[in-house]
Amino acid sequence: MKSAAATLVDRFWESAASHADSLAIADSAHRISYRQLSELVDKVGGYLLSTGLQKGDRVAMVVANSAEYAGIFYGIWAAGGVTVALNTQAKARDIFNWVTHSDARWLFIDHNHPERKAIAEAGAGLTLVDVGGEEAGDAKDRRVAWQEVLECDASGPQIELRQTDLASIIYTSGTTGHPKGVTLSHGNLYANIESILAYLELSAGDSILNVLPFYYSYGNSILHTHLTIGAALILENSLLYPHRVMEKMAAEAVSGFSGVPSTFALLLSRVNLEDYDLSKLRYITQAGGAMAPALADRLATALPHTELFIMYGQTEASARLTYLPPSMLDKKRGSIGKAIANTTIEVRNKAGEIAAPGETGEICAHGDNIMQGYWKDEEKTDQVLKDGWLYTGDLAHTDSDGYLYIDGRSSDMIKSGANRISPKEIEEVIQEIADVQEVAVVGSPDELLGEVIKAYVVPKKGSDLKQMTIQHHCKNNLAIYKIPKSIEFIKELPKTASGKIQKFMLK
Repeated sequence: MKSAAATLVDRFWESAASHADSLAIADSAHRISYRQLSELVDKVGGYLLSTGLQKGDRVAMVVANSAEYAGIFYGIWAAGGVTVALNTQAKARDIFNWVTHSDARWLFIDHNHPERKAIAEAGAGLTLVDVGGEEAGDAKDRRVAWQEVLECDASGPQIELRQTDLASIIYTSGTTGHPKGVTLSHGNLYANIESILAYLELSAGDSILNVLPFYYSYGNSILHTHLTIGAALILENSLLYPHRVMEKMAAEAVSGFSGVPSTFALLLSRVNLEDYDLSKLRYITQAGGAMAPALADRLATALPHTELFIMYGQTEASARLTYLPPSMLDKKRGSIGKAIANTTIEVRNKAGEIAAPGETGEICAHGDNIMQGYWKDEEKTDQVLKDGWLYTGDLAHTDSDGYLYIDGRSSDMIKSGANRISPKEIEEVIQEIADVQEVAVVGSPDELLGEVIKAYVVPKKGSDLKQMTIQHHCKNNLAIYKIPKSIEFIKELPKTASGKIQKFMLK
């Protein structure tokens, strides 16, 4: 199943042919070569085609980082499908909402996922593939054993993919009410990966220890850059034991490591990097939120022979928009750098004009990496895509040399660790509690995570609402990283004359 146009699937097949016996992915269960991974991709693609997948059909995934994840993801593409990779920490209500919104007909889900049973019971008409499961379910619930996929005849028609074809839908927020699915074409992803490969100077000899979830845009780009070039991915799915992460990094002699600011804050506070042989660690990348200059300084000091790339991007831009060359880290302290290759960045003021150096405006981007739009939402698409330009909602200014510096965010989105969280989602869940009159959720500054979630709740008069009640309800209906760190009861929320809540006063 070989694509006719230049896509990441093409590049993967090239890697598999050129580096057949090289390590592709090492996870907790096994180490597999490019030949073995390509065989898995063929089997997944063959299974989907044999069960009726038509080009452009959506296929959802709730799968932890693993060799299976990569095989399923690229197998969906090989069959001409559209990947809908979902957050593995989400609850059944969110997962099913995303699946329904995307019109996915198949869902690959880890057999041991805690929400699998609830999703299977709710998923009428959905074919659920138990990844790692040995037995199929009853015919009526349409569950398929993983072994059935592995035994599938991989032969099938060649699927022609064009760069304009939809490749992936990535959901960023709005799970409870109105999901926001970023649609990325094969051309969007290909262009962005090419630009990243250029500035990181990756080659088949590189390897990375990856702790970032592949379902995130950042983690997604790490998966693609390495499989595209024939490099190796060493997977560590938890930072719960920082010493184990460092031991694996040294033992595998990796050349790269990527994280969000909280990743590095955690490692610097819990381990002594000098205790580990990191002589092969050529580079580090950072994205997923602004990194405080002081943290960047500490990291650069701890790893003086490792290049540190400060980066900025959005899911709507296929991942990456700017990067700061390591050589400019001291000279342009606090900057997110300049636009990546084949991307144009402008900072525009409220009049739509290019802002003068030092003047704060909105970051706007143009290039082949910019999304097609939001799935089934023309109104939201028109709000951010104007004349081919992406209006990011992020505020910044440039210096006299054109380097960008983030000043803040124009939206209320909360960035906590690697997570981009919509306050509205959490507010909607808390509002379901009968004794809640009003609620507002904001991000509260946190040294480790950047921001943590705080909820301000106005109880109904005469109620005896307890924090425990709210926390219990949130625990049952939200992923763990969306549960408010603190809850404060107040008599009323600050509002404008028109009744709009003034969240900046709560912050």
